[in-house]
Amino acid sequence: MKRAVTTGPGSLGWYVRRLRNMPLREVAFRVSEHARKAYSRRHHRGWERFADSAARPPMLPGIREAVAAAPVAARQAIDAAAADVLAGRFKALGVAWPQRSPEALFPAGIWRLDPTTGGLWPGSEAYTFDIAYRRQQGLGDVKQVWEFNRLQFLQPLAAKALLDDDAAATAAIDAAIASWYDANPPFMGIGWSSGIELALRSISLLVVASLCGDRLKPETLTRMRTMLKAHAFWLARFPSRFSSANNHLIAEVAGEFLIAVAMPELTGAGAMVARAQAVLAREALLQILPDGVPAEQSPTYGAFSVEFLLLCIVVARTAGHPFPTEVEDRLGRFADFVIWIATANGSVPAIGDDDEGRVLTLGGDEPRYVASVASAAAAWVRGKGPAFAGETLRNVIFDKAGTSPAPVGQRTFETGGYSVFRDRAGGRDILLVLDHGPLGYLSIAAHGHADALSIFLAVDGTPVLVDPGTCAYNADSALRDWFRGTRAHNTLSIDDTDQSVMAGAFNWSHKATARLDERVDGPQWRLRASHDGYVKRNGLRHERTLAAGADRIHITDRLLGGGEADAEVCFQLAPALDATRDGDAVVVSRGGDMVVRIVLPQGAIAIARGEEGLAGGWVSPSFGIRVPASRIAWRGRVGAGGVQFRIEV
Repeated sequence: MKRAVTTGPGSLGWYVRRLRNMPLREVAFRVSEHARKAYSRRHHRGWERFADSAARPPMLPGIREAVAAAPVAARQAIDAAAADVLAGRFKALGVAWPQRSPEALFPAGIWRLDPTTGGLWPGSEAYTFDIAYRRQQGLGDVKQVWEFNRLQFLQPLAAKALLDDDAAATAAIDAAIASWYDANPPFMGIGWSSGIELALRSISLLVVASLCGDRLKPETLTRMRTMLKAHAFWLARFPSRFSSANNHLIAEVAGEFLIAVAMPELTGAGAMVARAQAVLAREALLQILPDGVPAEQSPTYGAFSVEFLLLCIVVARTAGHPFPTEVEDRLGRFADFVIWIATANGSVPAIGDDDEGRVLTLGGDEPRYVASVASAAAAWVRGKGPAFAGETLRNVIFDKAGTSPAPVGQRTFETGGYSVFRDRAGGRDILLVLDHGPLGYLSIAAHGHADALSIFLAVDGTPVLVDPGTCAYNADSALRDWFRGTRAHNTLSIDDTDQSVMAGAFNWSHKATARLDERVDGPQWRLRASHDGYVKRNGLRHERTLAAGADRIHITDRLLGGGEADAEVCFQLAPALDATRDGDAVVVSRGGDMVVRIVLPQGAIAIARGEEGLAGGWVSPSFGIRVPASRIAWRGRVGAGGVQFRIEV
């Protein structure tokens, strides 16, 4: 079997590009971190240092009681998810793992298996920080092997064991813990490479122990406690800071907080709880902006962070030391933002990155994840929320709310940089979102896309103009760059270049700055926004105006600065829609029925769908998958006079 190279986590070029975005304090931190990693290679191996002989389940308060009261539909979802695990089936990130025999669900090699190639990642023979997962050779995306090591497939088994006292479920949990423990000693192999992975695995262990710990073997509980102690040590020793202190930091500190709450007998547990709670409170206010928009400019990563925070808030409240009210309020504001940008069935624009990370899960596809988290947050903070929770483990635990109606009108989220129009036009429900926010969060804007002034449009609850999604991270650089590039989004590009300049898979060397220049509310509403992404290279500023008309939306794109340029304006359609040329217009239809008509100015018009080349019309509905979807592209010269497009509904 093929194995990954083990010559360090990143190339020299990767380090150089990161250094360009690092202040001196971060450079000093990275040097210290490197020294700690080198020291740990010699001193921190093996389970013995973390051995815990106790057999008491580490419990998160409130979790067991909520799942025990799960409604019938949720119980059916739990049964189905548990049945898949017990049958040896596992699918994630667009890939199905080879099915395993129910009699041998967790062979030693399963924790290293790359499901795409069948190869093995380095295991107990390799110190974790020597594994070059960013530039591996011959294997798929490292996220796939990490996904299995999160142990989240144990969550439905634990729920099944609690609800039905199911012996097969508890036996499978015992077997999985024993196998992982034996195959992954601290701190060896690919499973220890990233703090966020340790945090998610820790939470899975805590959920399992909270739901069915009293049904597990004593040796399983001692292994779990030993694993949690080792995870807590590693999370505290190698925290994400500075340019990487985004959702990873929230995840890691949430892991520490929940371990310390569940295992108060740990040395320093009280101090760990206090420190972690303070960091989480601070990061909640930094990473969820005052208007509720996620600072990373990704609704999905925002939901991921909110789910971590919500679990900690609920546990802390039950344990008697609640978070400050402003933290809970910030989660409520996130829910408000999602409610404004979501369609009636909970579909949210795929803005920025989405790697399908979940905290509490039954596994399987969850296309309404962001709406589910928003519903749970609204339930806990405000007692009511949108009616798109779904039958998930998350909503069984958190969502006890009544429903609230969808908003109507115009709303601008000024700090986060989104303007939303929700109303009726031509007798149809219209949802229009304009992105005029920053590229992303912190110096590297890791999960942002070059999508300034892009638009999202839904008609009668059906997405029409969409964000193309994410598709890939480490495994395919061409896919990674296309799906986060400007030409993949519903905006204007100059000379086929990006507004912001990429400097690695999660880094940008130049970041476009967008702003809202004008907003007029009412029946004749108008939005005007611009960005400076092309000023340095072309001397031109892109300005876009959206305005209401009679049953139509007017779009005007101008390039300001005294010149003209060759430009392309893209309209990326949802996969279920068809596009047909009609003179200088394109009719967008579904099943033969017209949805909208897009009238374009004089110029070259091309419609591509699933053709060769990345610009040939593709959307990624979930990580690792791309499907054909019509892409309408207009090309021509643009200057201060501008070009006008019209969407007729």
